[in-house]
Amino acid sequence: MTDHDGVSSVYRDLLAAWNRRDGKAFAAPFAADGEVVGFDGSETRGQAAIESEMTRIFADHPTGEYAGKVRDVVQVSNDVALLRAVAAVIPAGQSDINPALNTIQRMLCRKSKSGWEIVLYHNTPAQFHGRPEMVEQLTAELRRQRAQQK
Repeated sequence: MTDHDGVSSVYRDLLAAWNRRDGKAFAAPFAADGEVVGFDGSETRGQAAIESEMTRIFADHPTGEYAGKVRDVVQVSNDVALLRAVAAVIPAGQSDINPALNTIQRMLCRKSKSGWEIVLYHNTPAQFHGRPEMVEQLTAELRRQRAQQK
C-alpha cells in the first residue's frame, strides 16, 4: 500500500520551508545521511551540511517561491517511496511563474521510527531543449496547480 499522503506531506513541508527561507526547517526532514542535488547541479550531503548550505543560500540572495505539484508516489518497498513532482518558481519580487525556472523533482524517502525522511531530493531544470511546446504545457499545468492552491 502506498503512503501517498505521508510522503506528499514531507514534500509540501520541504517546499514550505524553502518558501519561508528557513534553512533549519528545510533540512529537518532529511535523514542524517540525506542528499540534495540542487537546481544548478550542486550536491550537498548530510543533514547538517544541508542546513548550513541552505542557510547560506537564503542569506546570500533572494530566492523565488516554489509552487509544486506531486504527480505520483511509488512505493518501492514498505519502507521506501519515490515521489515524482514538478515545480515552478515565482522569482522574488514577481507574481508569475518564470518558465525558464520550471523543474522536475524527485524525492526518495525511507520510513524511520519517527516517520518518512528524505534520503535524496533531486531538483533539475525542465528546459526541454528544442521542445518549447513542452515548456508551455508544463507552465500551464503549474499555473493551474498554483491557482488551485490559492
